[in-house]
Amino acid sequence: MLWIRIASGLVAIALALLMTVLGGWYFCLGIGALIYLGQLEYFELARAKGSAPAAKTTLVVSQVLLITCLLRPDLADAVFPVAGTFICFYLLFQPKLASIADISTSIMGLFYGGYLPSYWVRLRGLEQQATLPLGGFWPEQFRLTALPLGLQMTLLAFVCIWAADIGAYAVGKLFGRTRLSHISPKKTVEGAVFGVLGSLGVALWGAHSLGWPLPWLLGAIFGLMIGIASLLGDLTESMMKRDAGVKDSGQLIPGHGGILDRADSYVFTAPLVFYFVTLLLPFCHSFCNCFH
Repeated sequence: MLWIRIASGLVAIALALLMTVLGGWYFCLGIGALIYLGQLEYFELARAKGSAPAAKTTLVVSQVLLITCLLRPDLADAVFPVAGTFICFYLLFQPKLASIADISTSIMGLFYGGYLPSYWVRLRGLEQQATLPLGGFWPEQFRLTALPLGLQMTLLAFVCIWAADIGAYAVGKLFGRTRLSHISPKKTVEGAVFGVLGSLGVALWGAHSLGWPLPWLLGAIFGLMIGIASLLGDLTESMMKRDAGVKDSGQLIPGHGGILDRADSYVFTAPLVFYFVTLLLPFCHSFCNCFH
């Protein structure tokens, strides 16, 4: 099982890197497929608790939201409340009276499964340089500083998440003794700490390599933010599985379980990274320029 887990993990990383580098519609369609499969798993968890969410409607409006993030990212935050309103209207006119749980699980499916992950498309689209059909990009040289901003930050964020996940899993398996939470009995304090430190180390390297202002401070903020958010995302998904009474959200990935089991670390990190890049980094650049 360990070798199956490693092999499927390497294939997933290779595909993720390819679609991330290409960007444009290639990245959008890849994220769209993950969102679709992840929402299917989420709605199965909701049904296991007796809810009857508006699954098909939520799946459709989530893809509309994702395409908006690619074509008109400035309108994405307007599409989200409109999509939520449409879901509520749909449930309102069903033959069977919808419950609070039906409405809540539907809106949560849109927010958790669609809106938050859509920030990856917005992030990857920053300063995109289309050199291929369908808005794709292929770099002339694979040097981090030579890549477009969106690709730089998406790759750095992904490597931070991978460092956090791999570090937490490896150290937790080998040296973990102290249980982190009753939500996920296999998670240990030792693994969690090492996972956050792994993300921190990668982020500090990235901050210096990319020439960020105040690299020690911003690198530490970036690494801790991703390390902690990915851990909380993992625990959130574990909480939903525990409530639904299942071990894995699905069986799509050999040795890993379902899409949500692998993508849970990416959900809450996406908007944090996006606003770090679009708000905090420019502010720090302006602040430091004032003293030069």
